[in-house]
Order: sequence, then C-alpha cells, then structure tokens
Amino acid sequence: MLGIDAKAARATWTVGAILTLAWAVYMVRNTLFVFTIALMFAYLLYPMFDSIDRFLSRSGARESARTRALAITYVVVLGILVVFGSYIGANVGREAGQLTQRVTQPGIADQVQQWRVLNLPVGEQITQHYGEIVATVPQLTMRVLEAGSNLIYLIVIPIMSFFLLKDGRRALELLLAASGSRRDAVMETVTDAHTLMLQYMRALFLLCVAVLLSFSVVLSMMGVPYAILLASIAFPLEFVPLVGPLISGSIVVAVSIFSGYPHVIWVIAFLLLYRLFQDYVLSPHLMSKGVELHPLLVILGVFAGGEIAGVAGIFISVPVIALLRLFYYRLWRPRREAAPSK
Repeated sequence: MLGIDAKAARATWTVGAILTLAWAVYMVRNTLFVFTIALMFAYLLYPMFDSIDRFLSRSGARESARTRALAITYVVVLGILVVFGSYIGANVGREAGQLTQRVTQPGIADQVQQWRVLNLPVGEQITQHYGEIVATVPQLTMRVLEAGSNLIYLIVIPIMSFFLLKDGRRALELLLAASGSRRDAVMETVTDAHTLMLQYMRALFLLCVAVLLSFSVVLSMMGVPYAILLASIAFPLEFVPLVGPLISGSIVVAVSIFSGYPHVIWVIAFLLLYRLFQDYVLSPHLMSKGVELHPLLVILGVFAGGEIAGVAGIFISVPVIALLRLFYYRLWRPRREAAPSK
C-alpha cells in the first residue's frame, strides 16, 4: 500500500534481527563463554554418566536414576582427580619450586653467559635483560592473584554441567514441542550436534592425555629438567587449538635453554616430530569426518575468535565452526538446493 516491497521488507527485518542478535551475543560473550565451558565439561562427563544411568535405570525410576547416576559420576571424577593430583602433584610442586629457586638465585646471571644453543651465543642477550626478567616475577604474581577472582568458576561450571546433564532431555522435549512441523528436522539436527560434540570432546581429551603421557615419558628419558612440570603445563594448553601447542612447545624449549640442557636440538626435533604425528596420524584417527576441519578454516577461526573474545574465543573457535558447518549442511544447504525447483 505504501509502495514498500514485502520481500524487501522481510529481508530488512531479517538482517536487522540478525545484527541485533549478534550485538546481544557480543555483549554477553563472557557469560556465554562460561556456559560453553560448562557444556563442554558436561559432554566430557556424558559417556560415563550415560553408562551409569542406563545401568541404574534397569532397577528404578528413570528420574531418580539420573540423579543417582550424576552423583556417582561426580564422585568418580573427583576420586580420579584426587588420585591423579596426589600422584602427579607432588612431582609438579617439587619441580616448580626448583625452577623458581633457579630463576631467583643470585649467580644465575653469570651462569647464563656460559650457555650456547646451536653454537649461537645467546647468553649475552639474556644477561642484558636478566634484570627485567626477574623484575617481572612480582608482576606475574600479582596477575595470578588477580586471576584468583575467577576461581569461582571452578564451582559454578561443575554446577551448571550438573543441571545440563540432569535436565538436558527435558530441554530437548521443550524444543521439539516448539518446533511444530519441523520437529523431525530439528531432532535430526540436534542428534547430529550431540554426536559431534561427544566425538570432539572425546578426541580432544584423548589428545591431551597423549600429550601428557608422551611429554612425561620422552622428556624424562631424554633427561630434560622439570619434565613432569612441562608435561603438566602442556596438558591443559592442548585444549586451546593452534595457539596452545605453540605456547607449550615454546615453554618446553625456553625452560630447556634456561636450565642449561645441552641437547636442546633434540628437544626441538621431538616437538616437531610429535606435532607431525599428532596432526597427520593421531588427530585424524580420533576426529570423525564431521568434526575434522580444514587447517585453513581452523586458522581463520582461531584468529577471528581471538579478535572477538580473546583467549575465550580461541578456545571455543573449533567447536563453534564445526557446529556452524553442521547447521549449514543440515538446514541451510537443503533449502538452497530445493529453492530452484519451486
């Protein structure tokens, strides 16, 4: 009536709604990151929880069985963490204390001048900036103390994961009820997304465990100082795509140089060979075709995630890209292929 094309108006409203949603997501990105971590943690616990739940459901009510299964799962995980912490934590604490003493001892600057790496005299450069390096230790300590305010998330995230596991099926039923005629398509998409996240978290956890075991064994056999500490640092960094392995490898080489290890070239060779083995053998074997992404897409996603949300964006970039890829093939692509036939 007013000369406004209805199709153009719908497109304008759609673009406006998408931009508004993107703005809202950006504004609450920190909260969404906490929720995403809780969701990923829930998927990490899901295989154990589902097995216990199926076993208990044979002899009792479904709802009470889920609650008991969740309680048992959390107790088992807590027990594993306690055993792991008591076995590894003592060595890590001892090696961390030794490394700290070595960094702050008075004669370390003179000793640094004797170091050579690949026949290149790096001791002079390190000595010139040694005072600056030592001066940063209190600053780093203050940053660690400031980060302690985020320790509340160590309590919040497991609680959120508990409710996600407990009430996940109820939320799915509500979603399907609101889907109407698209119920089957929504169910298939949710099932595929559920399978994708399970496979991704299983593969990621196994890759992290492989790094922990490989670094601990190989670096210890090579006589690298603080091998258990370095492996324990590399373990959580493996959860961060692309950037994490680079940081952990740099830390291993830097500590080897700083400790005066005479065969740094073999440490570098091991890190390169292990990365090739993981990227081209182990990771493709663990990752399914639905999870595995092209390296270029991963790199672009990591940088984009870092620009949008910093370290949090880097951390969740790969699963977000994999889910978007899934939604494209499940929802948008079929519509585009069916459009010309109408």
